[in-house]
Amino acid sequence: MKYPKLIAPQSIQNEAEQALSYYPELQDTEVEFKFNDMVRKNFMQAQPKWKSLFTSRKNRAYIILISKKFQVEDKFFTIDEIPDDVLVGWLGHELGHVMDYRSRSTIGMIFFGLKYLYSKAHIKEVERAADDYAVKHGMGNYILKTKNFILNHTSLSDKYKNHMRQFYLSPEEIAELINRYGETGEKPSMQEMS
Repeated sequence: MKYPKLIAPQSIQNEAEQALSYYPELQDTEVEFKFNDMVRKNFMQAQPKWKSLFTSRKNRAYIILISKKFQVEDKFFTIDEIPDDVLVGWLGHELGHVMDYRSRSTIGMIFFGLKYLYSKAHIKEVERAADDYAVKHGMGNYILKTKNFILNHTSLSDKYKNHMRQFYLSPEEIAELINRYGETGEKPSMQEMS
């Protein structure tokens, strides 16, 4: 399946296309993957493009910012250290955020963003929802590889790993979702596809 509105650096084009292939409802949605060293706190960050917030939800465009180099305390972690399957899973998680954003109004997105800045409970809810969307769309094994990579990667600090444990689904919870939805995921409802 081709994605005419996909924009991605050549170095991750294949992984971006592979992750998007699990989200057929995004085929006509502009999604840009962009390297940006200003991403704070996380390695990747999905958000609507600012100008598109003032268009209809159907015409909204999204950007996924990716750090080539991510600092965790005094150690650096680079995108080159990520195996392809793990990168596909990470991008799939971010596309889970895009799916979540699609259902929200402009005002809803503004409140959503403010809550994300100030509420740890909201962050946990949002990050777990993105994982759930990804697993529902058949990306469970990729998400599982990504979580295991993050939690078992020696150059990432215990503080960062504990942050991941606090706010994101655990590998065990992801395995439960895979059992619930199946390896190929749950077919999207007609409401999700519109």
